[in-house]
Amino acid sequence: MNTTKRSRTIAICGKGGVGKTSITALMVKTLAKRDDRKILAIDADPAIGLATALGVEVKRTLDDIRNELIARIKKGEKYDKSNIVDMLDYEVFDALAEGSRFALLAIGRPETEGCYCQINSFLKDIIGSLSQKFDVVLIDGEAGVEQINRRVMKTVDDLVLVSDTSAKGINVVSTIKHVAYDNKAVACQRVGLVLNRVRSEEEVSKILGRTSIELLGWIPEDDYIREYDFDGIPLIDLPDTSPSNRVVKHIMESLAI
Repeated sequence: MNTTKRSRTIAICGKGGVGKTSITALMVKTLAKRDDRKILAIDADPAIGLATALGVEVKRTLDDIRNELIARIKKGEKYDKSNIVDMLDYEVFDALAEGSRFALLAIGRPETEGCYCQINSFLKDIIGSLSQKFDVVLIDGEAGVEQINRRVMKTVDDLVLVSDTSAKGINVVSTIKHVAYDNKAVACQRVGLVLNRVRSEEEVSKILGRTSIELLGWIPEDDYIREYDFDGIPLIDLPDTSPSNRVVKHIMESLAI
């Protein structure tokens, strides 16, 4: 890998249940087919659905590591800054789940209450440093982007907003775009929209009349996705004949990745 290149970071966000995780998994699948890309997938949704979609097992999450260290500190164990950074750096690297031509880091759900700002800051710095070892970083986020800023990283290159055709879904992505891009809650260079489970081009035209977000692509209702989700089959194994695969490949090309 060319170490002079800066990694490209893409965050995928939107209302719950619109297909963010499926689309993120297919983005990973598309890029992992190429020999010239080293991929890091970050599962920032506490449900850790991306690991299932990618067919990998998560043994430890970032918050497991955080909570274990906080528990030791509460018991009176003493660590200086250098010890903490070295320990966290090793354990985060050890927590990476390896897939076929990609790695996955799951953030998890914080359980320990109270402010441990220094530990959180160390972890975010470590994620930032880790990401530079990869060509592309894909973040499967929760509904908004605030937790990506707070818990993962301060900047992303591309914010991909996913919505179904519902008015509620479009309202959510419009709000995310306003908070993240217009109000600069997260520094990003480009914001784009992916419409999922579309039944007709007419639906797309009507939605584009209600939003100013750039359309990256739209995905029709896909029986393959429904079947694989129903049977618990990882989407990484989805056949190339799936319309979702074809559209996601086009979206990645439009992002110039």
